[in-house]
Amino acid sequence: MAIKAVLFDLDGTLLPMDQDLFIRLYFKSLSEKLAPFGYEPKQFIETMWTCIGDMVRNNGERTNEMAFWSRFTSIYGEKAEKDTKVFEEYYNAEFDLAKSACRVNPFAKKLIDMLKERGIAVALATNPVFPRIATHKRIGWAGLKPSDFALITTYENSSYCKPNLGYYKEILSTLGVSAEECLMVGNDTRDDMPAKALNMRVFLLTDCLINQSGEDIDKYPNGDFLTLISYVEKII
Repeated sequence: MAIKAVLFDLDGTLLPMDQDLFIRLYFKSLSEKLAPFGYEPKQFIETMWTCIGDMVRNNGERTNEMAFWSRFTSIYGEKAEKDTKVFEEYYNAEFDLAKSACRVNPFAKKLIDMLKERGIAVALATNPVFPRIATHKRIGWAGLKPSDFALITTYENSSYCKPNLGYYKEILSTLGVSAEECLMVGNDTRDDMPAKALNMRVFLLTDCLINQSGEDIDKYPNGDFLTLISYVEKII
């Protein structure tokens, strides 16, 4: 069946990064931003991981944004809702401190443009645990623009997370395509490759490979970004 849509992961895929360094820089700068507002850094970081866990376990009954803030306010109280503006200020400014863990892949934009020129929808299937503002920032770090994508998953518009198959089904529904008409490209065996269970084609990018369970990656089409480009040209 012809490919009508390509789904790209962001972190470690379109945006090459040292994920461990990115997480350290992100939580350090965010906790420092929130500390003057009464959020003790150690507890705050633990709370963030708890809230992320709630989003990952979300079952489609509410948005990930609702799951996050429900847990966050249950820990810090309803007064924490007023601090949403502090988070927004952070993502507009200090979040850029985490950019040093990332780099631009010059081939990413070329591949996306080639797909769009051929009439193929391009979606950004990044795990939706970040708000829109933070996702758009990281898109910019990758040398791309939000307008490059027909769909960008964020915590505001998603009610599942990877690797839940409900996440991929939501994308299919939004794009109006079948799984057999899609290719999922990502660097994480646990989060990105489960799309194969829906009969999507998959490609495992090895430039910033995450394979926590030590899977045999040869069961998936895989390789570096140039290999990905060759693979895409063959199947479309």
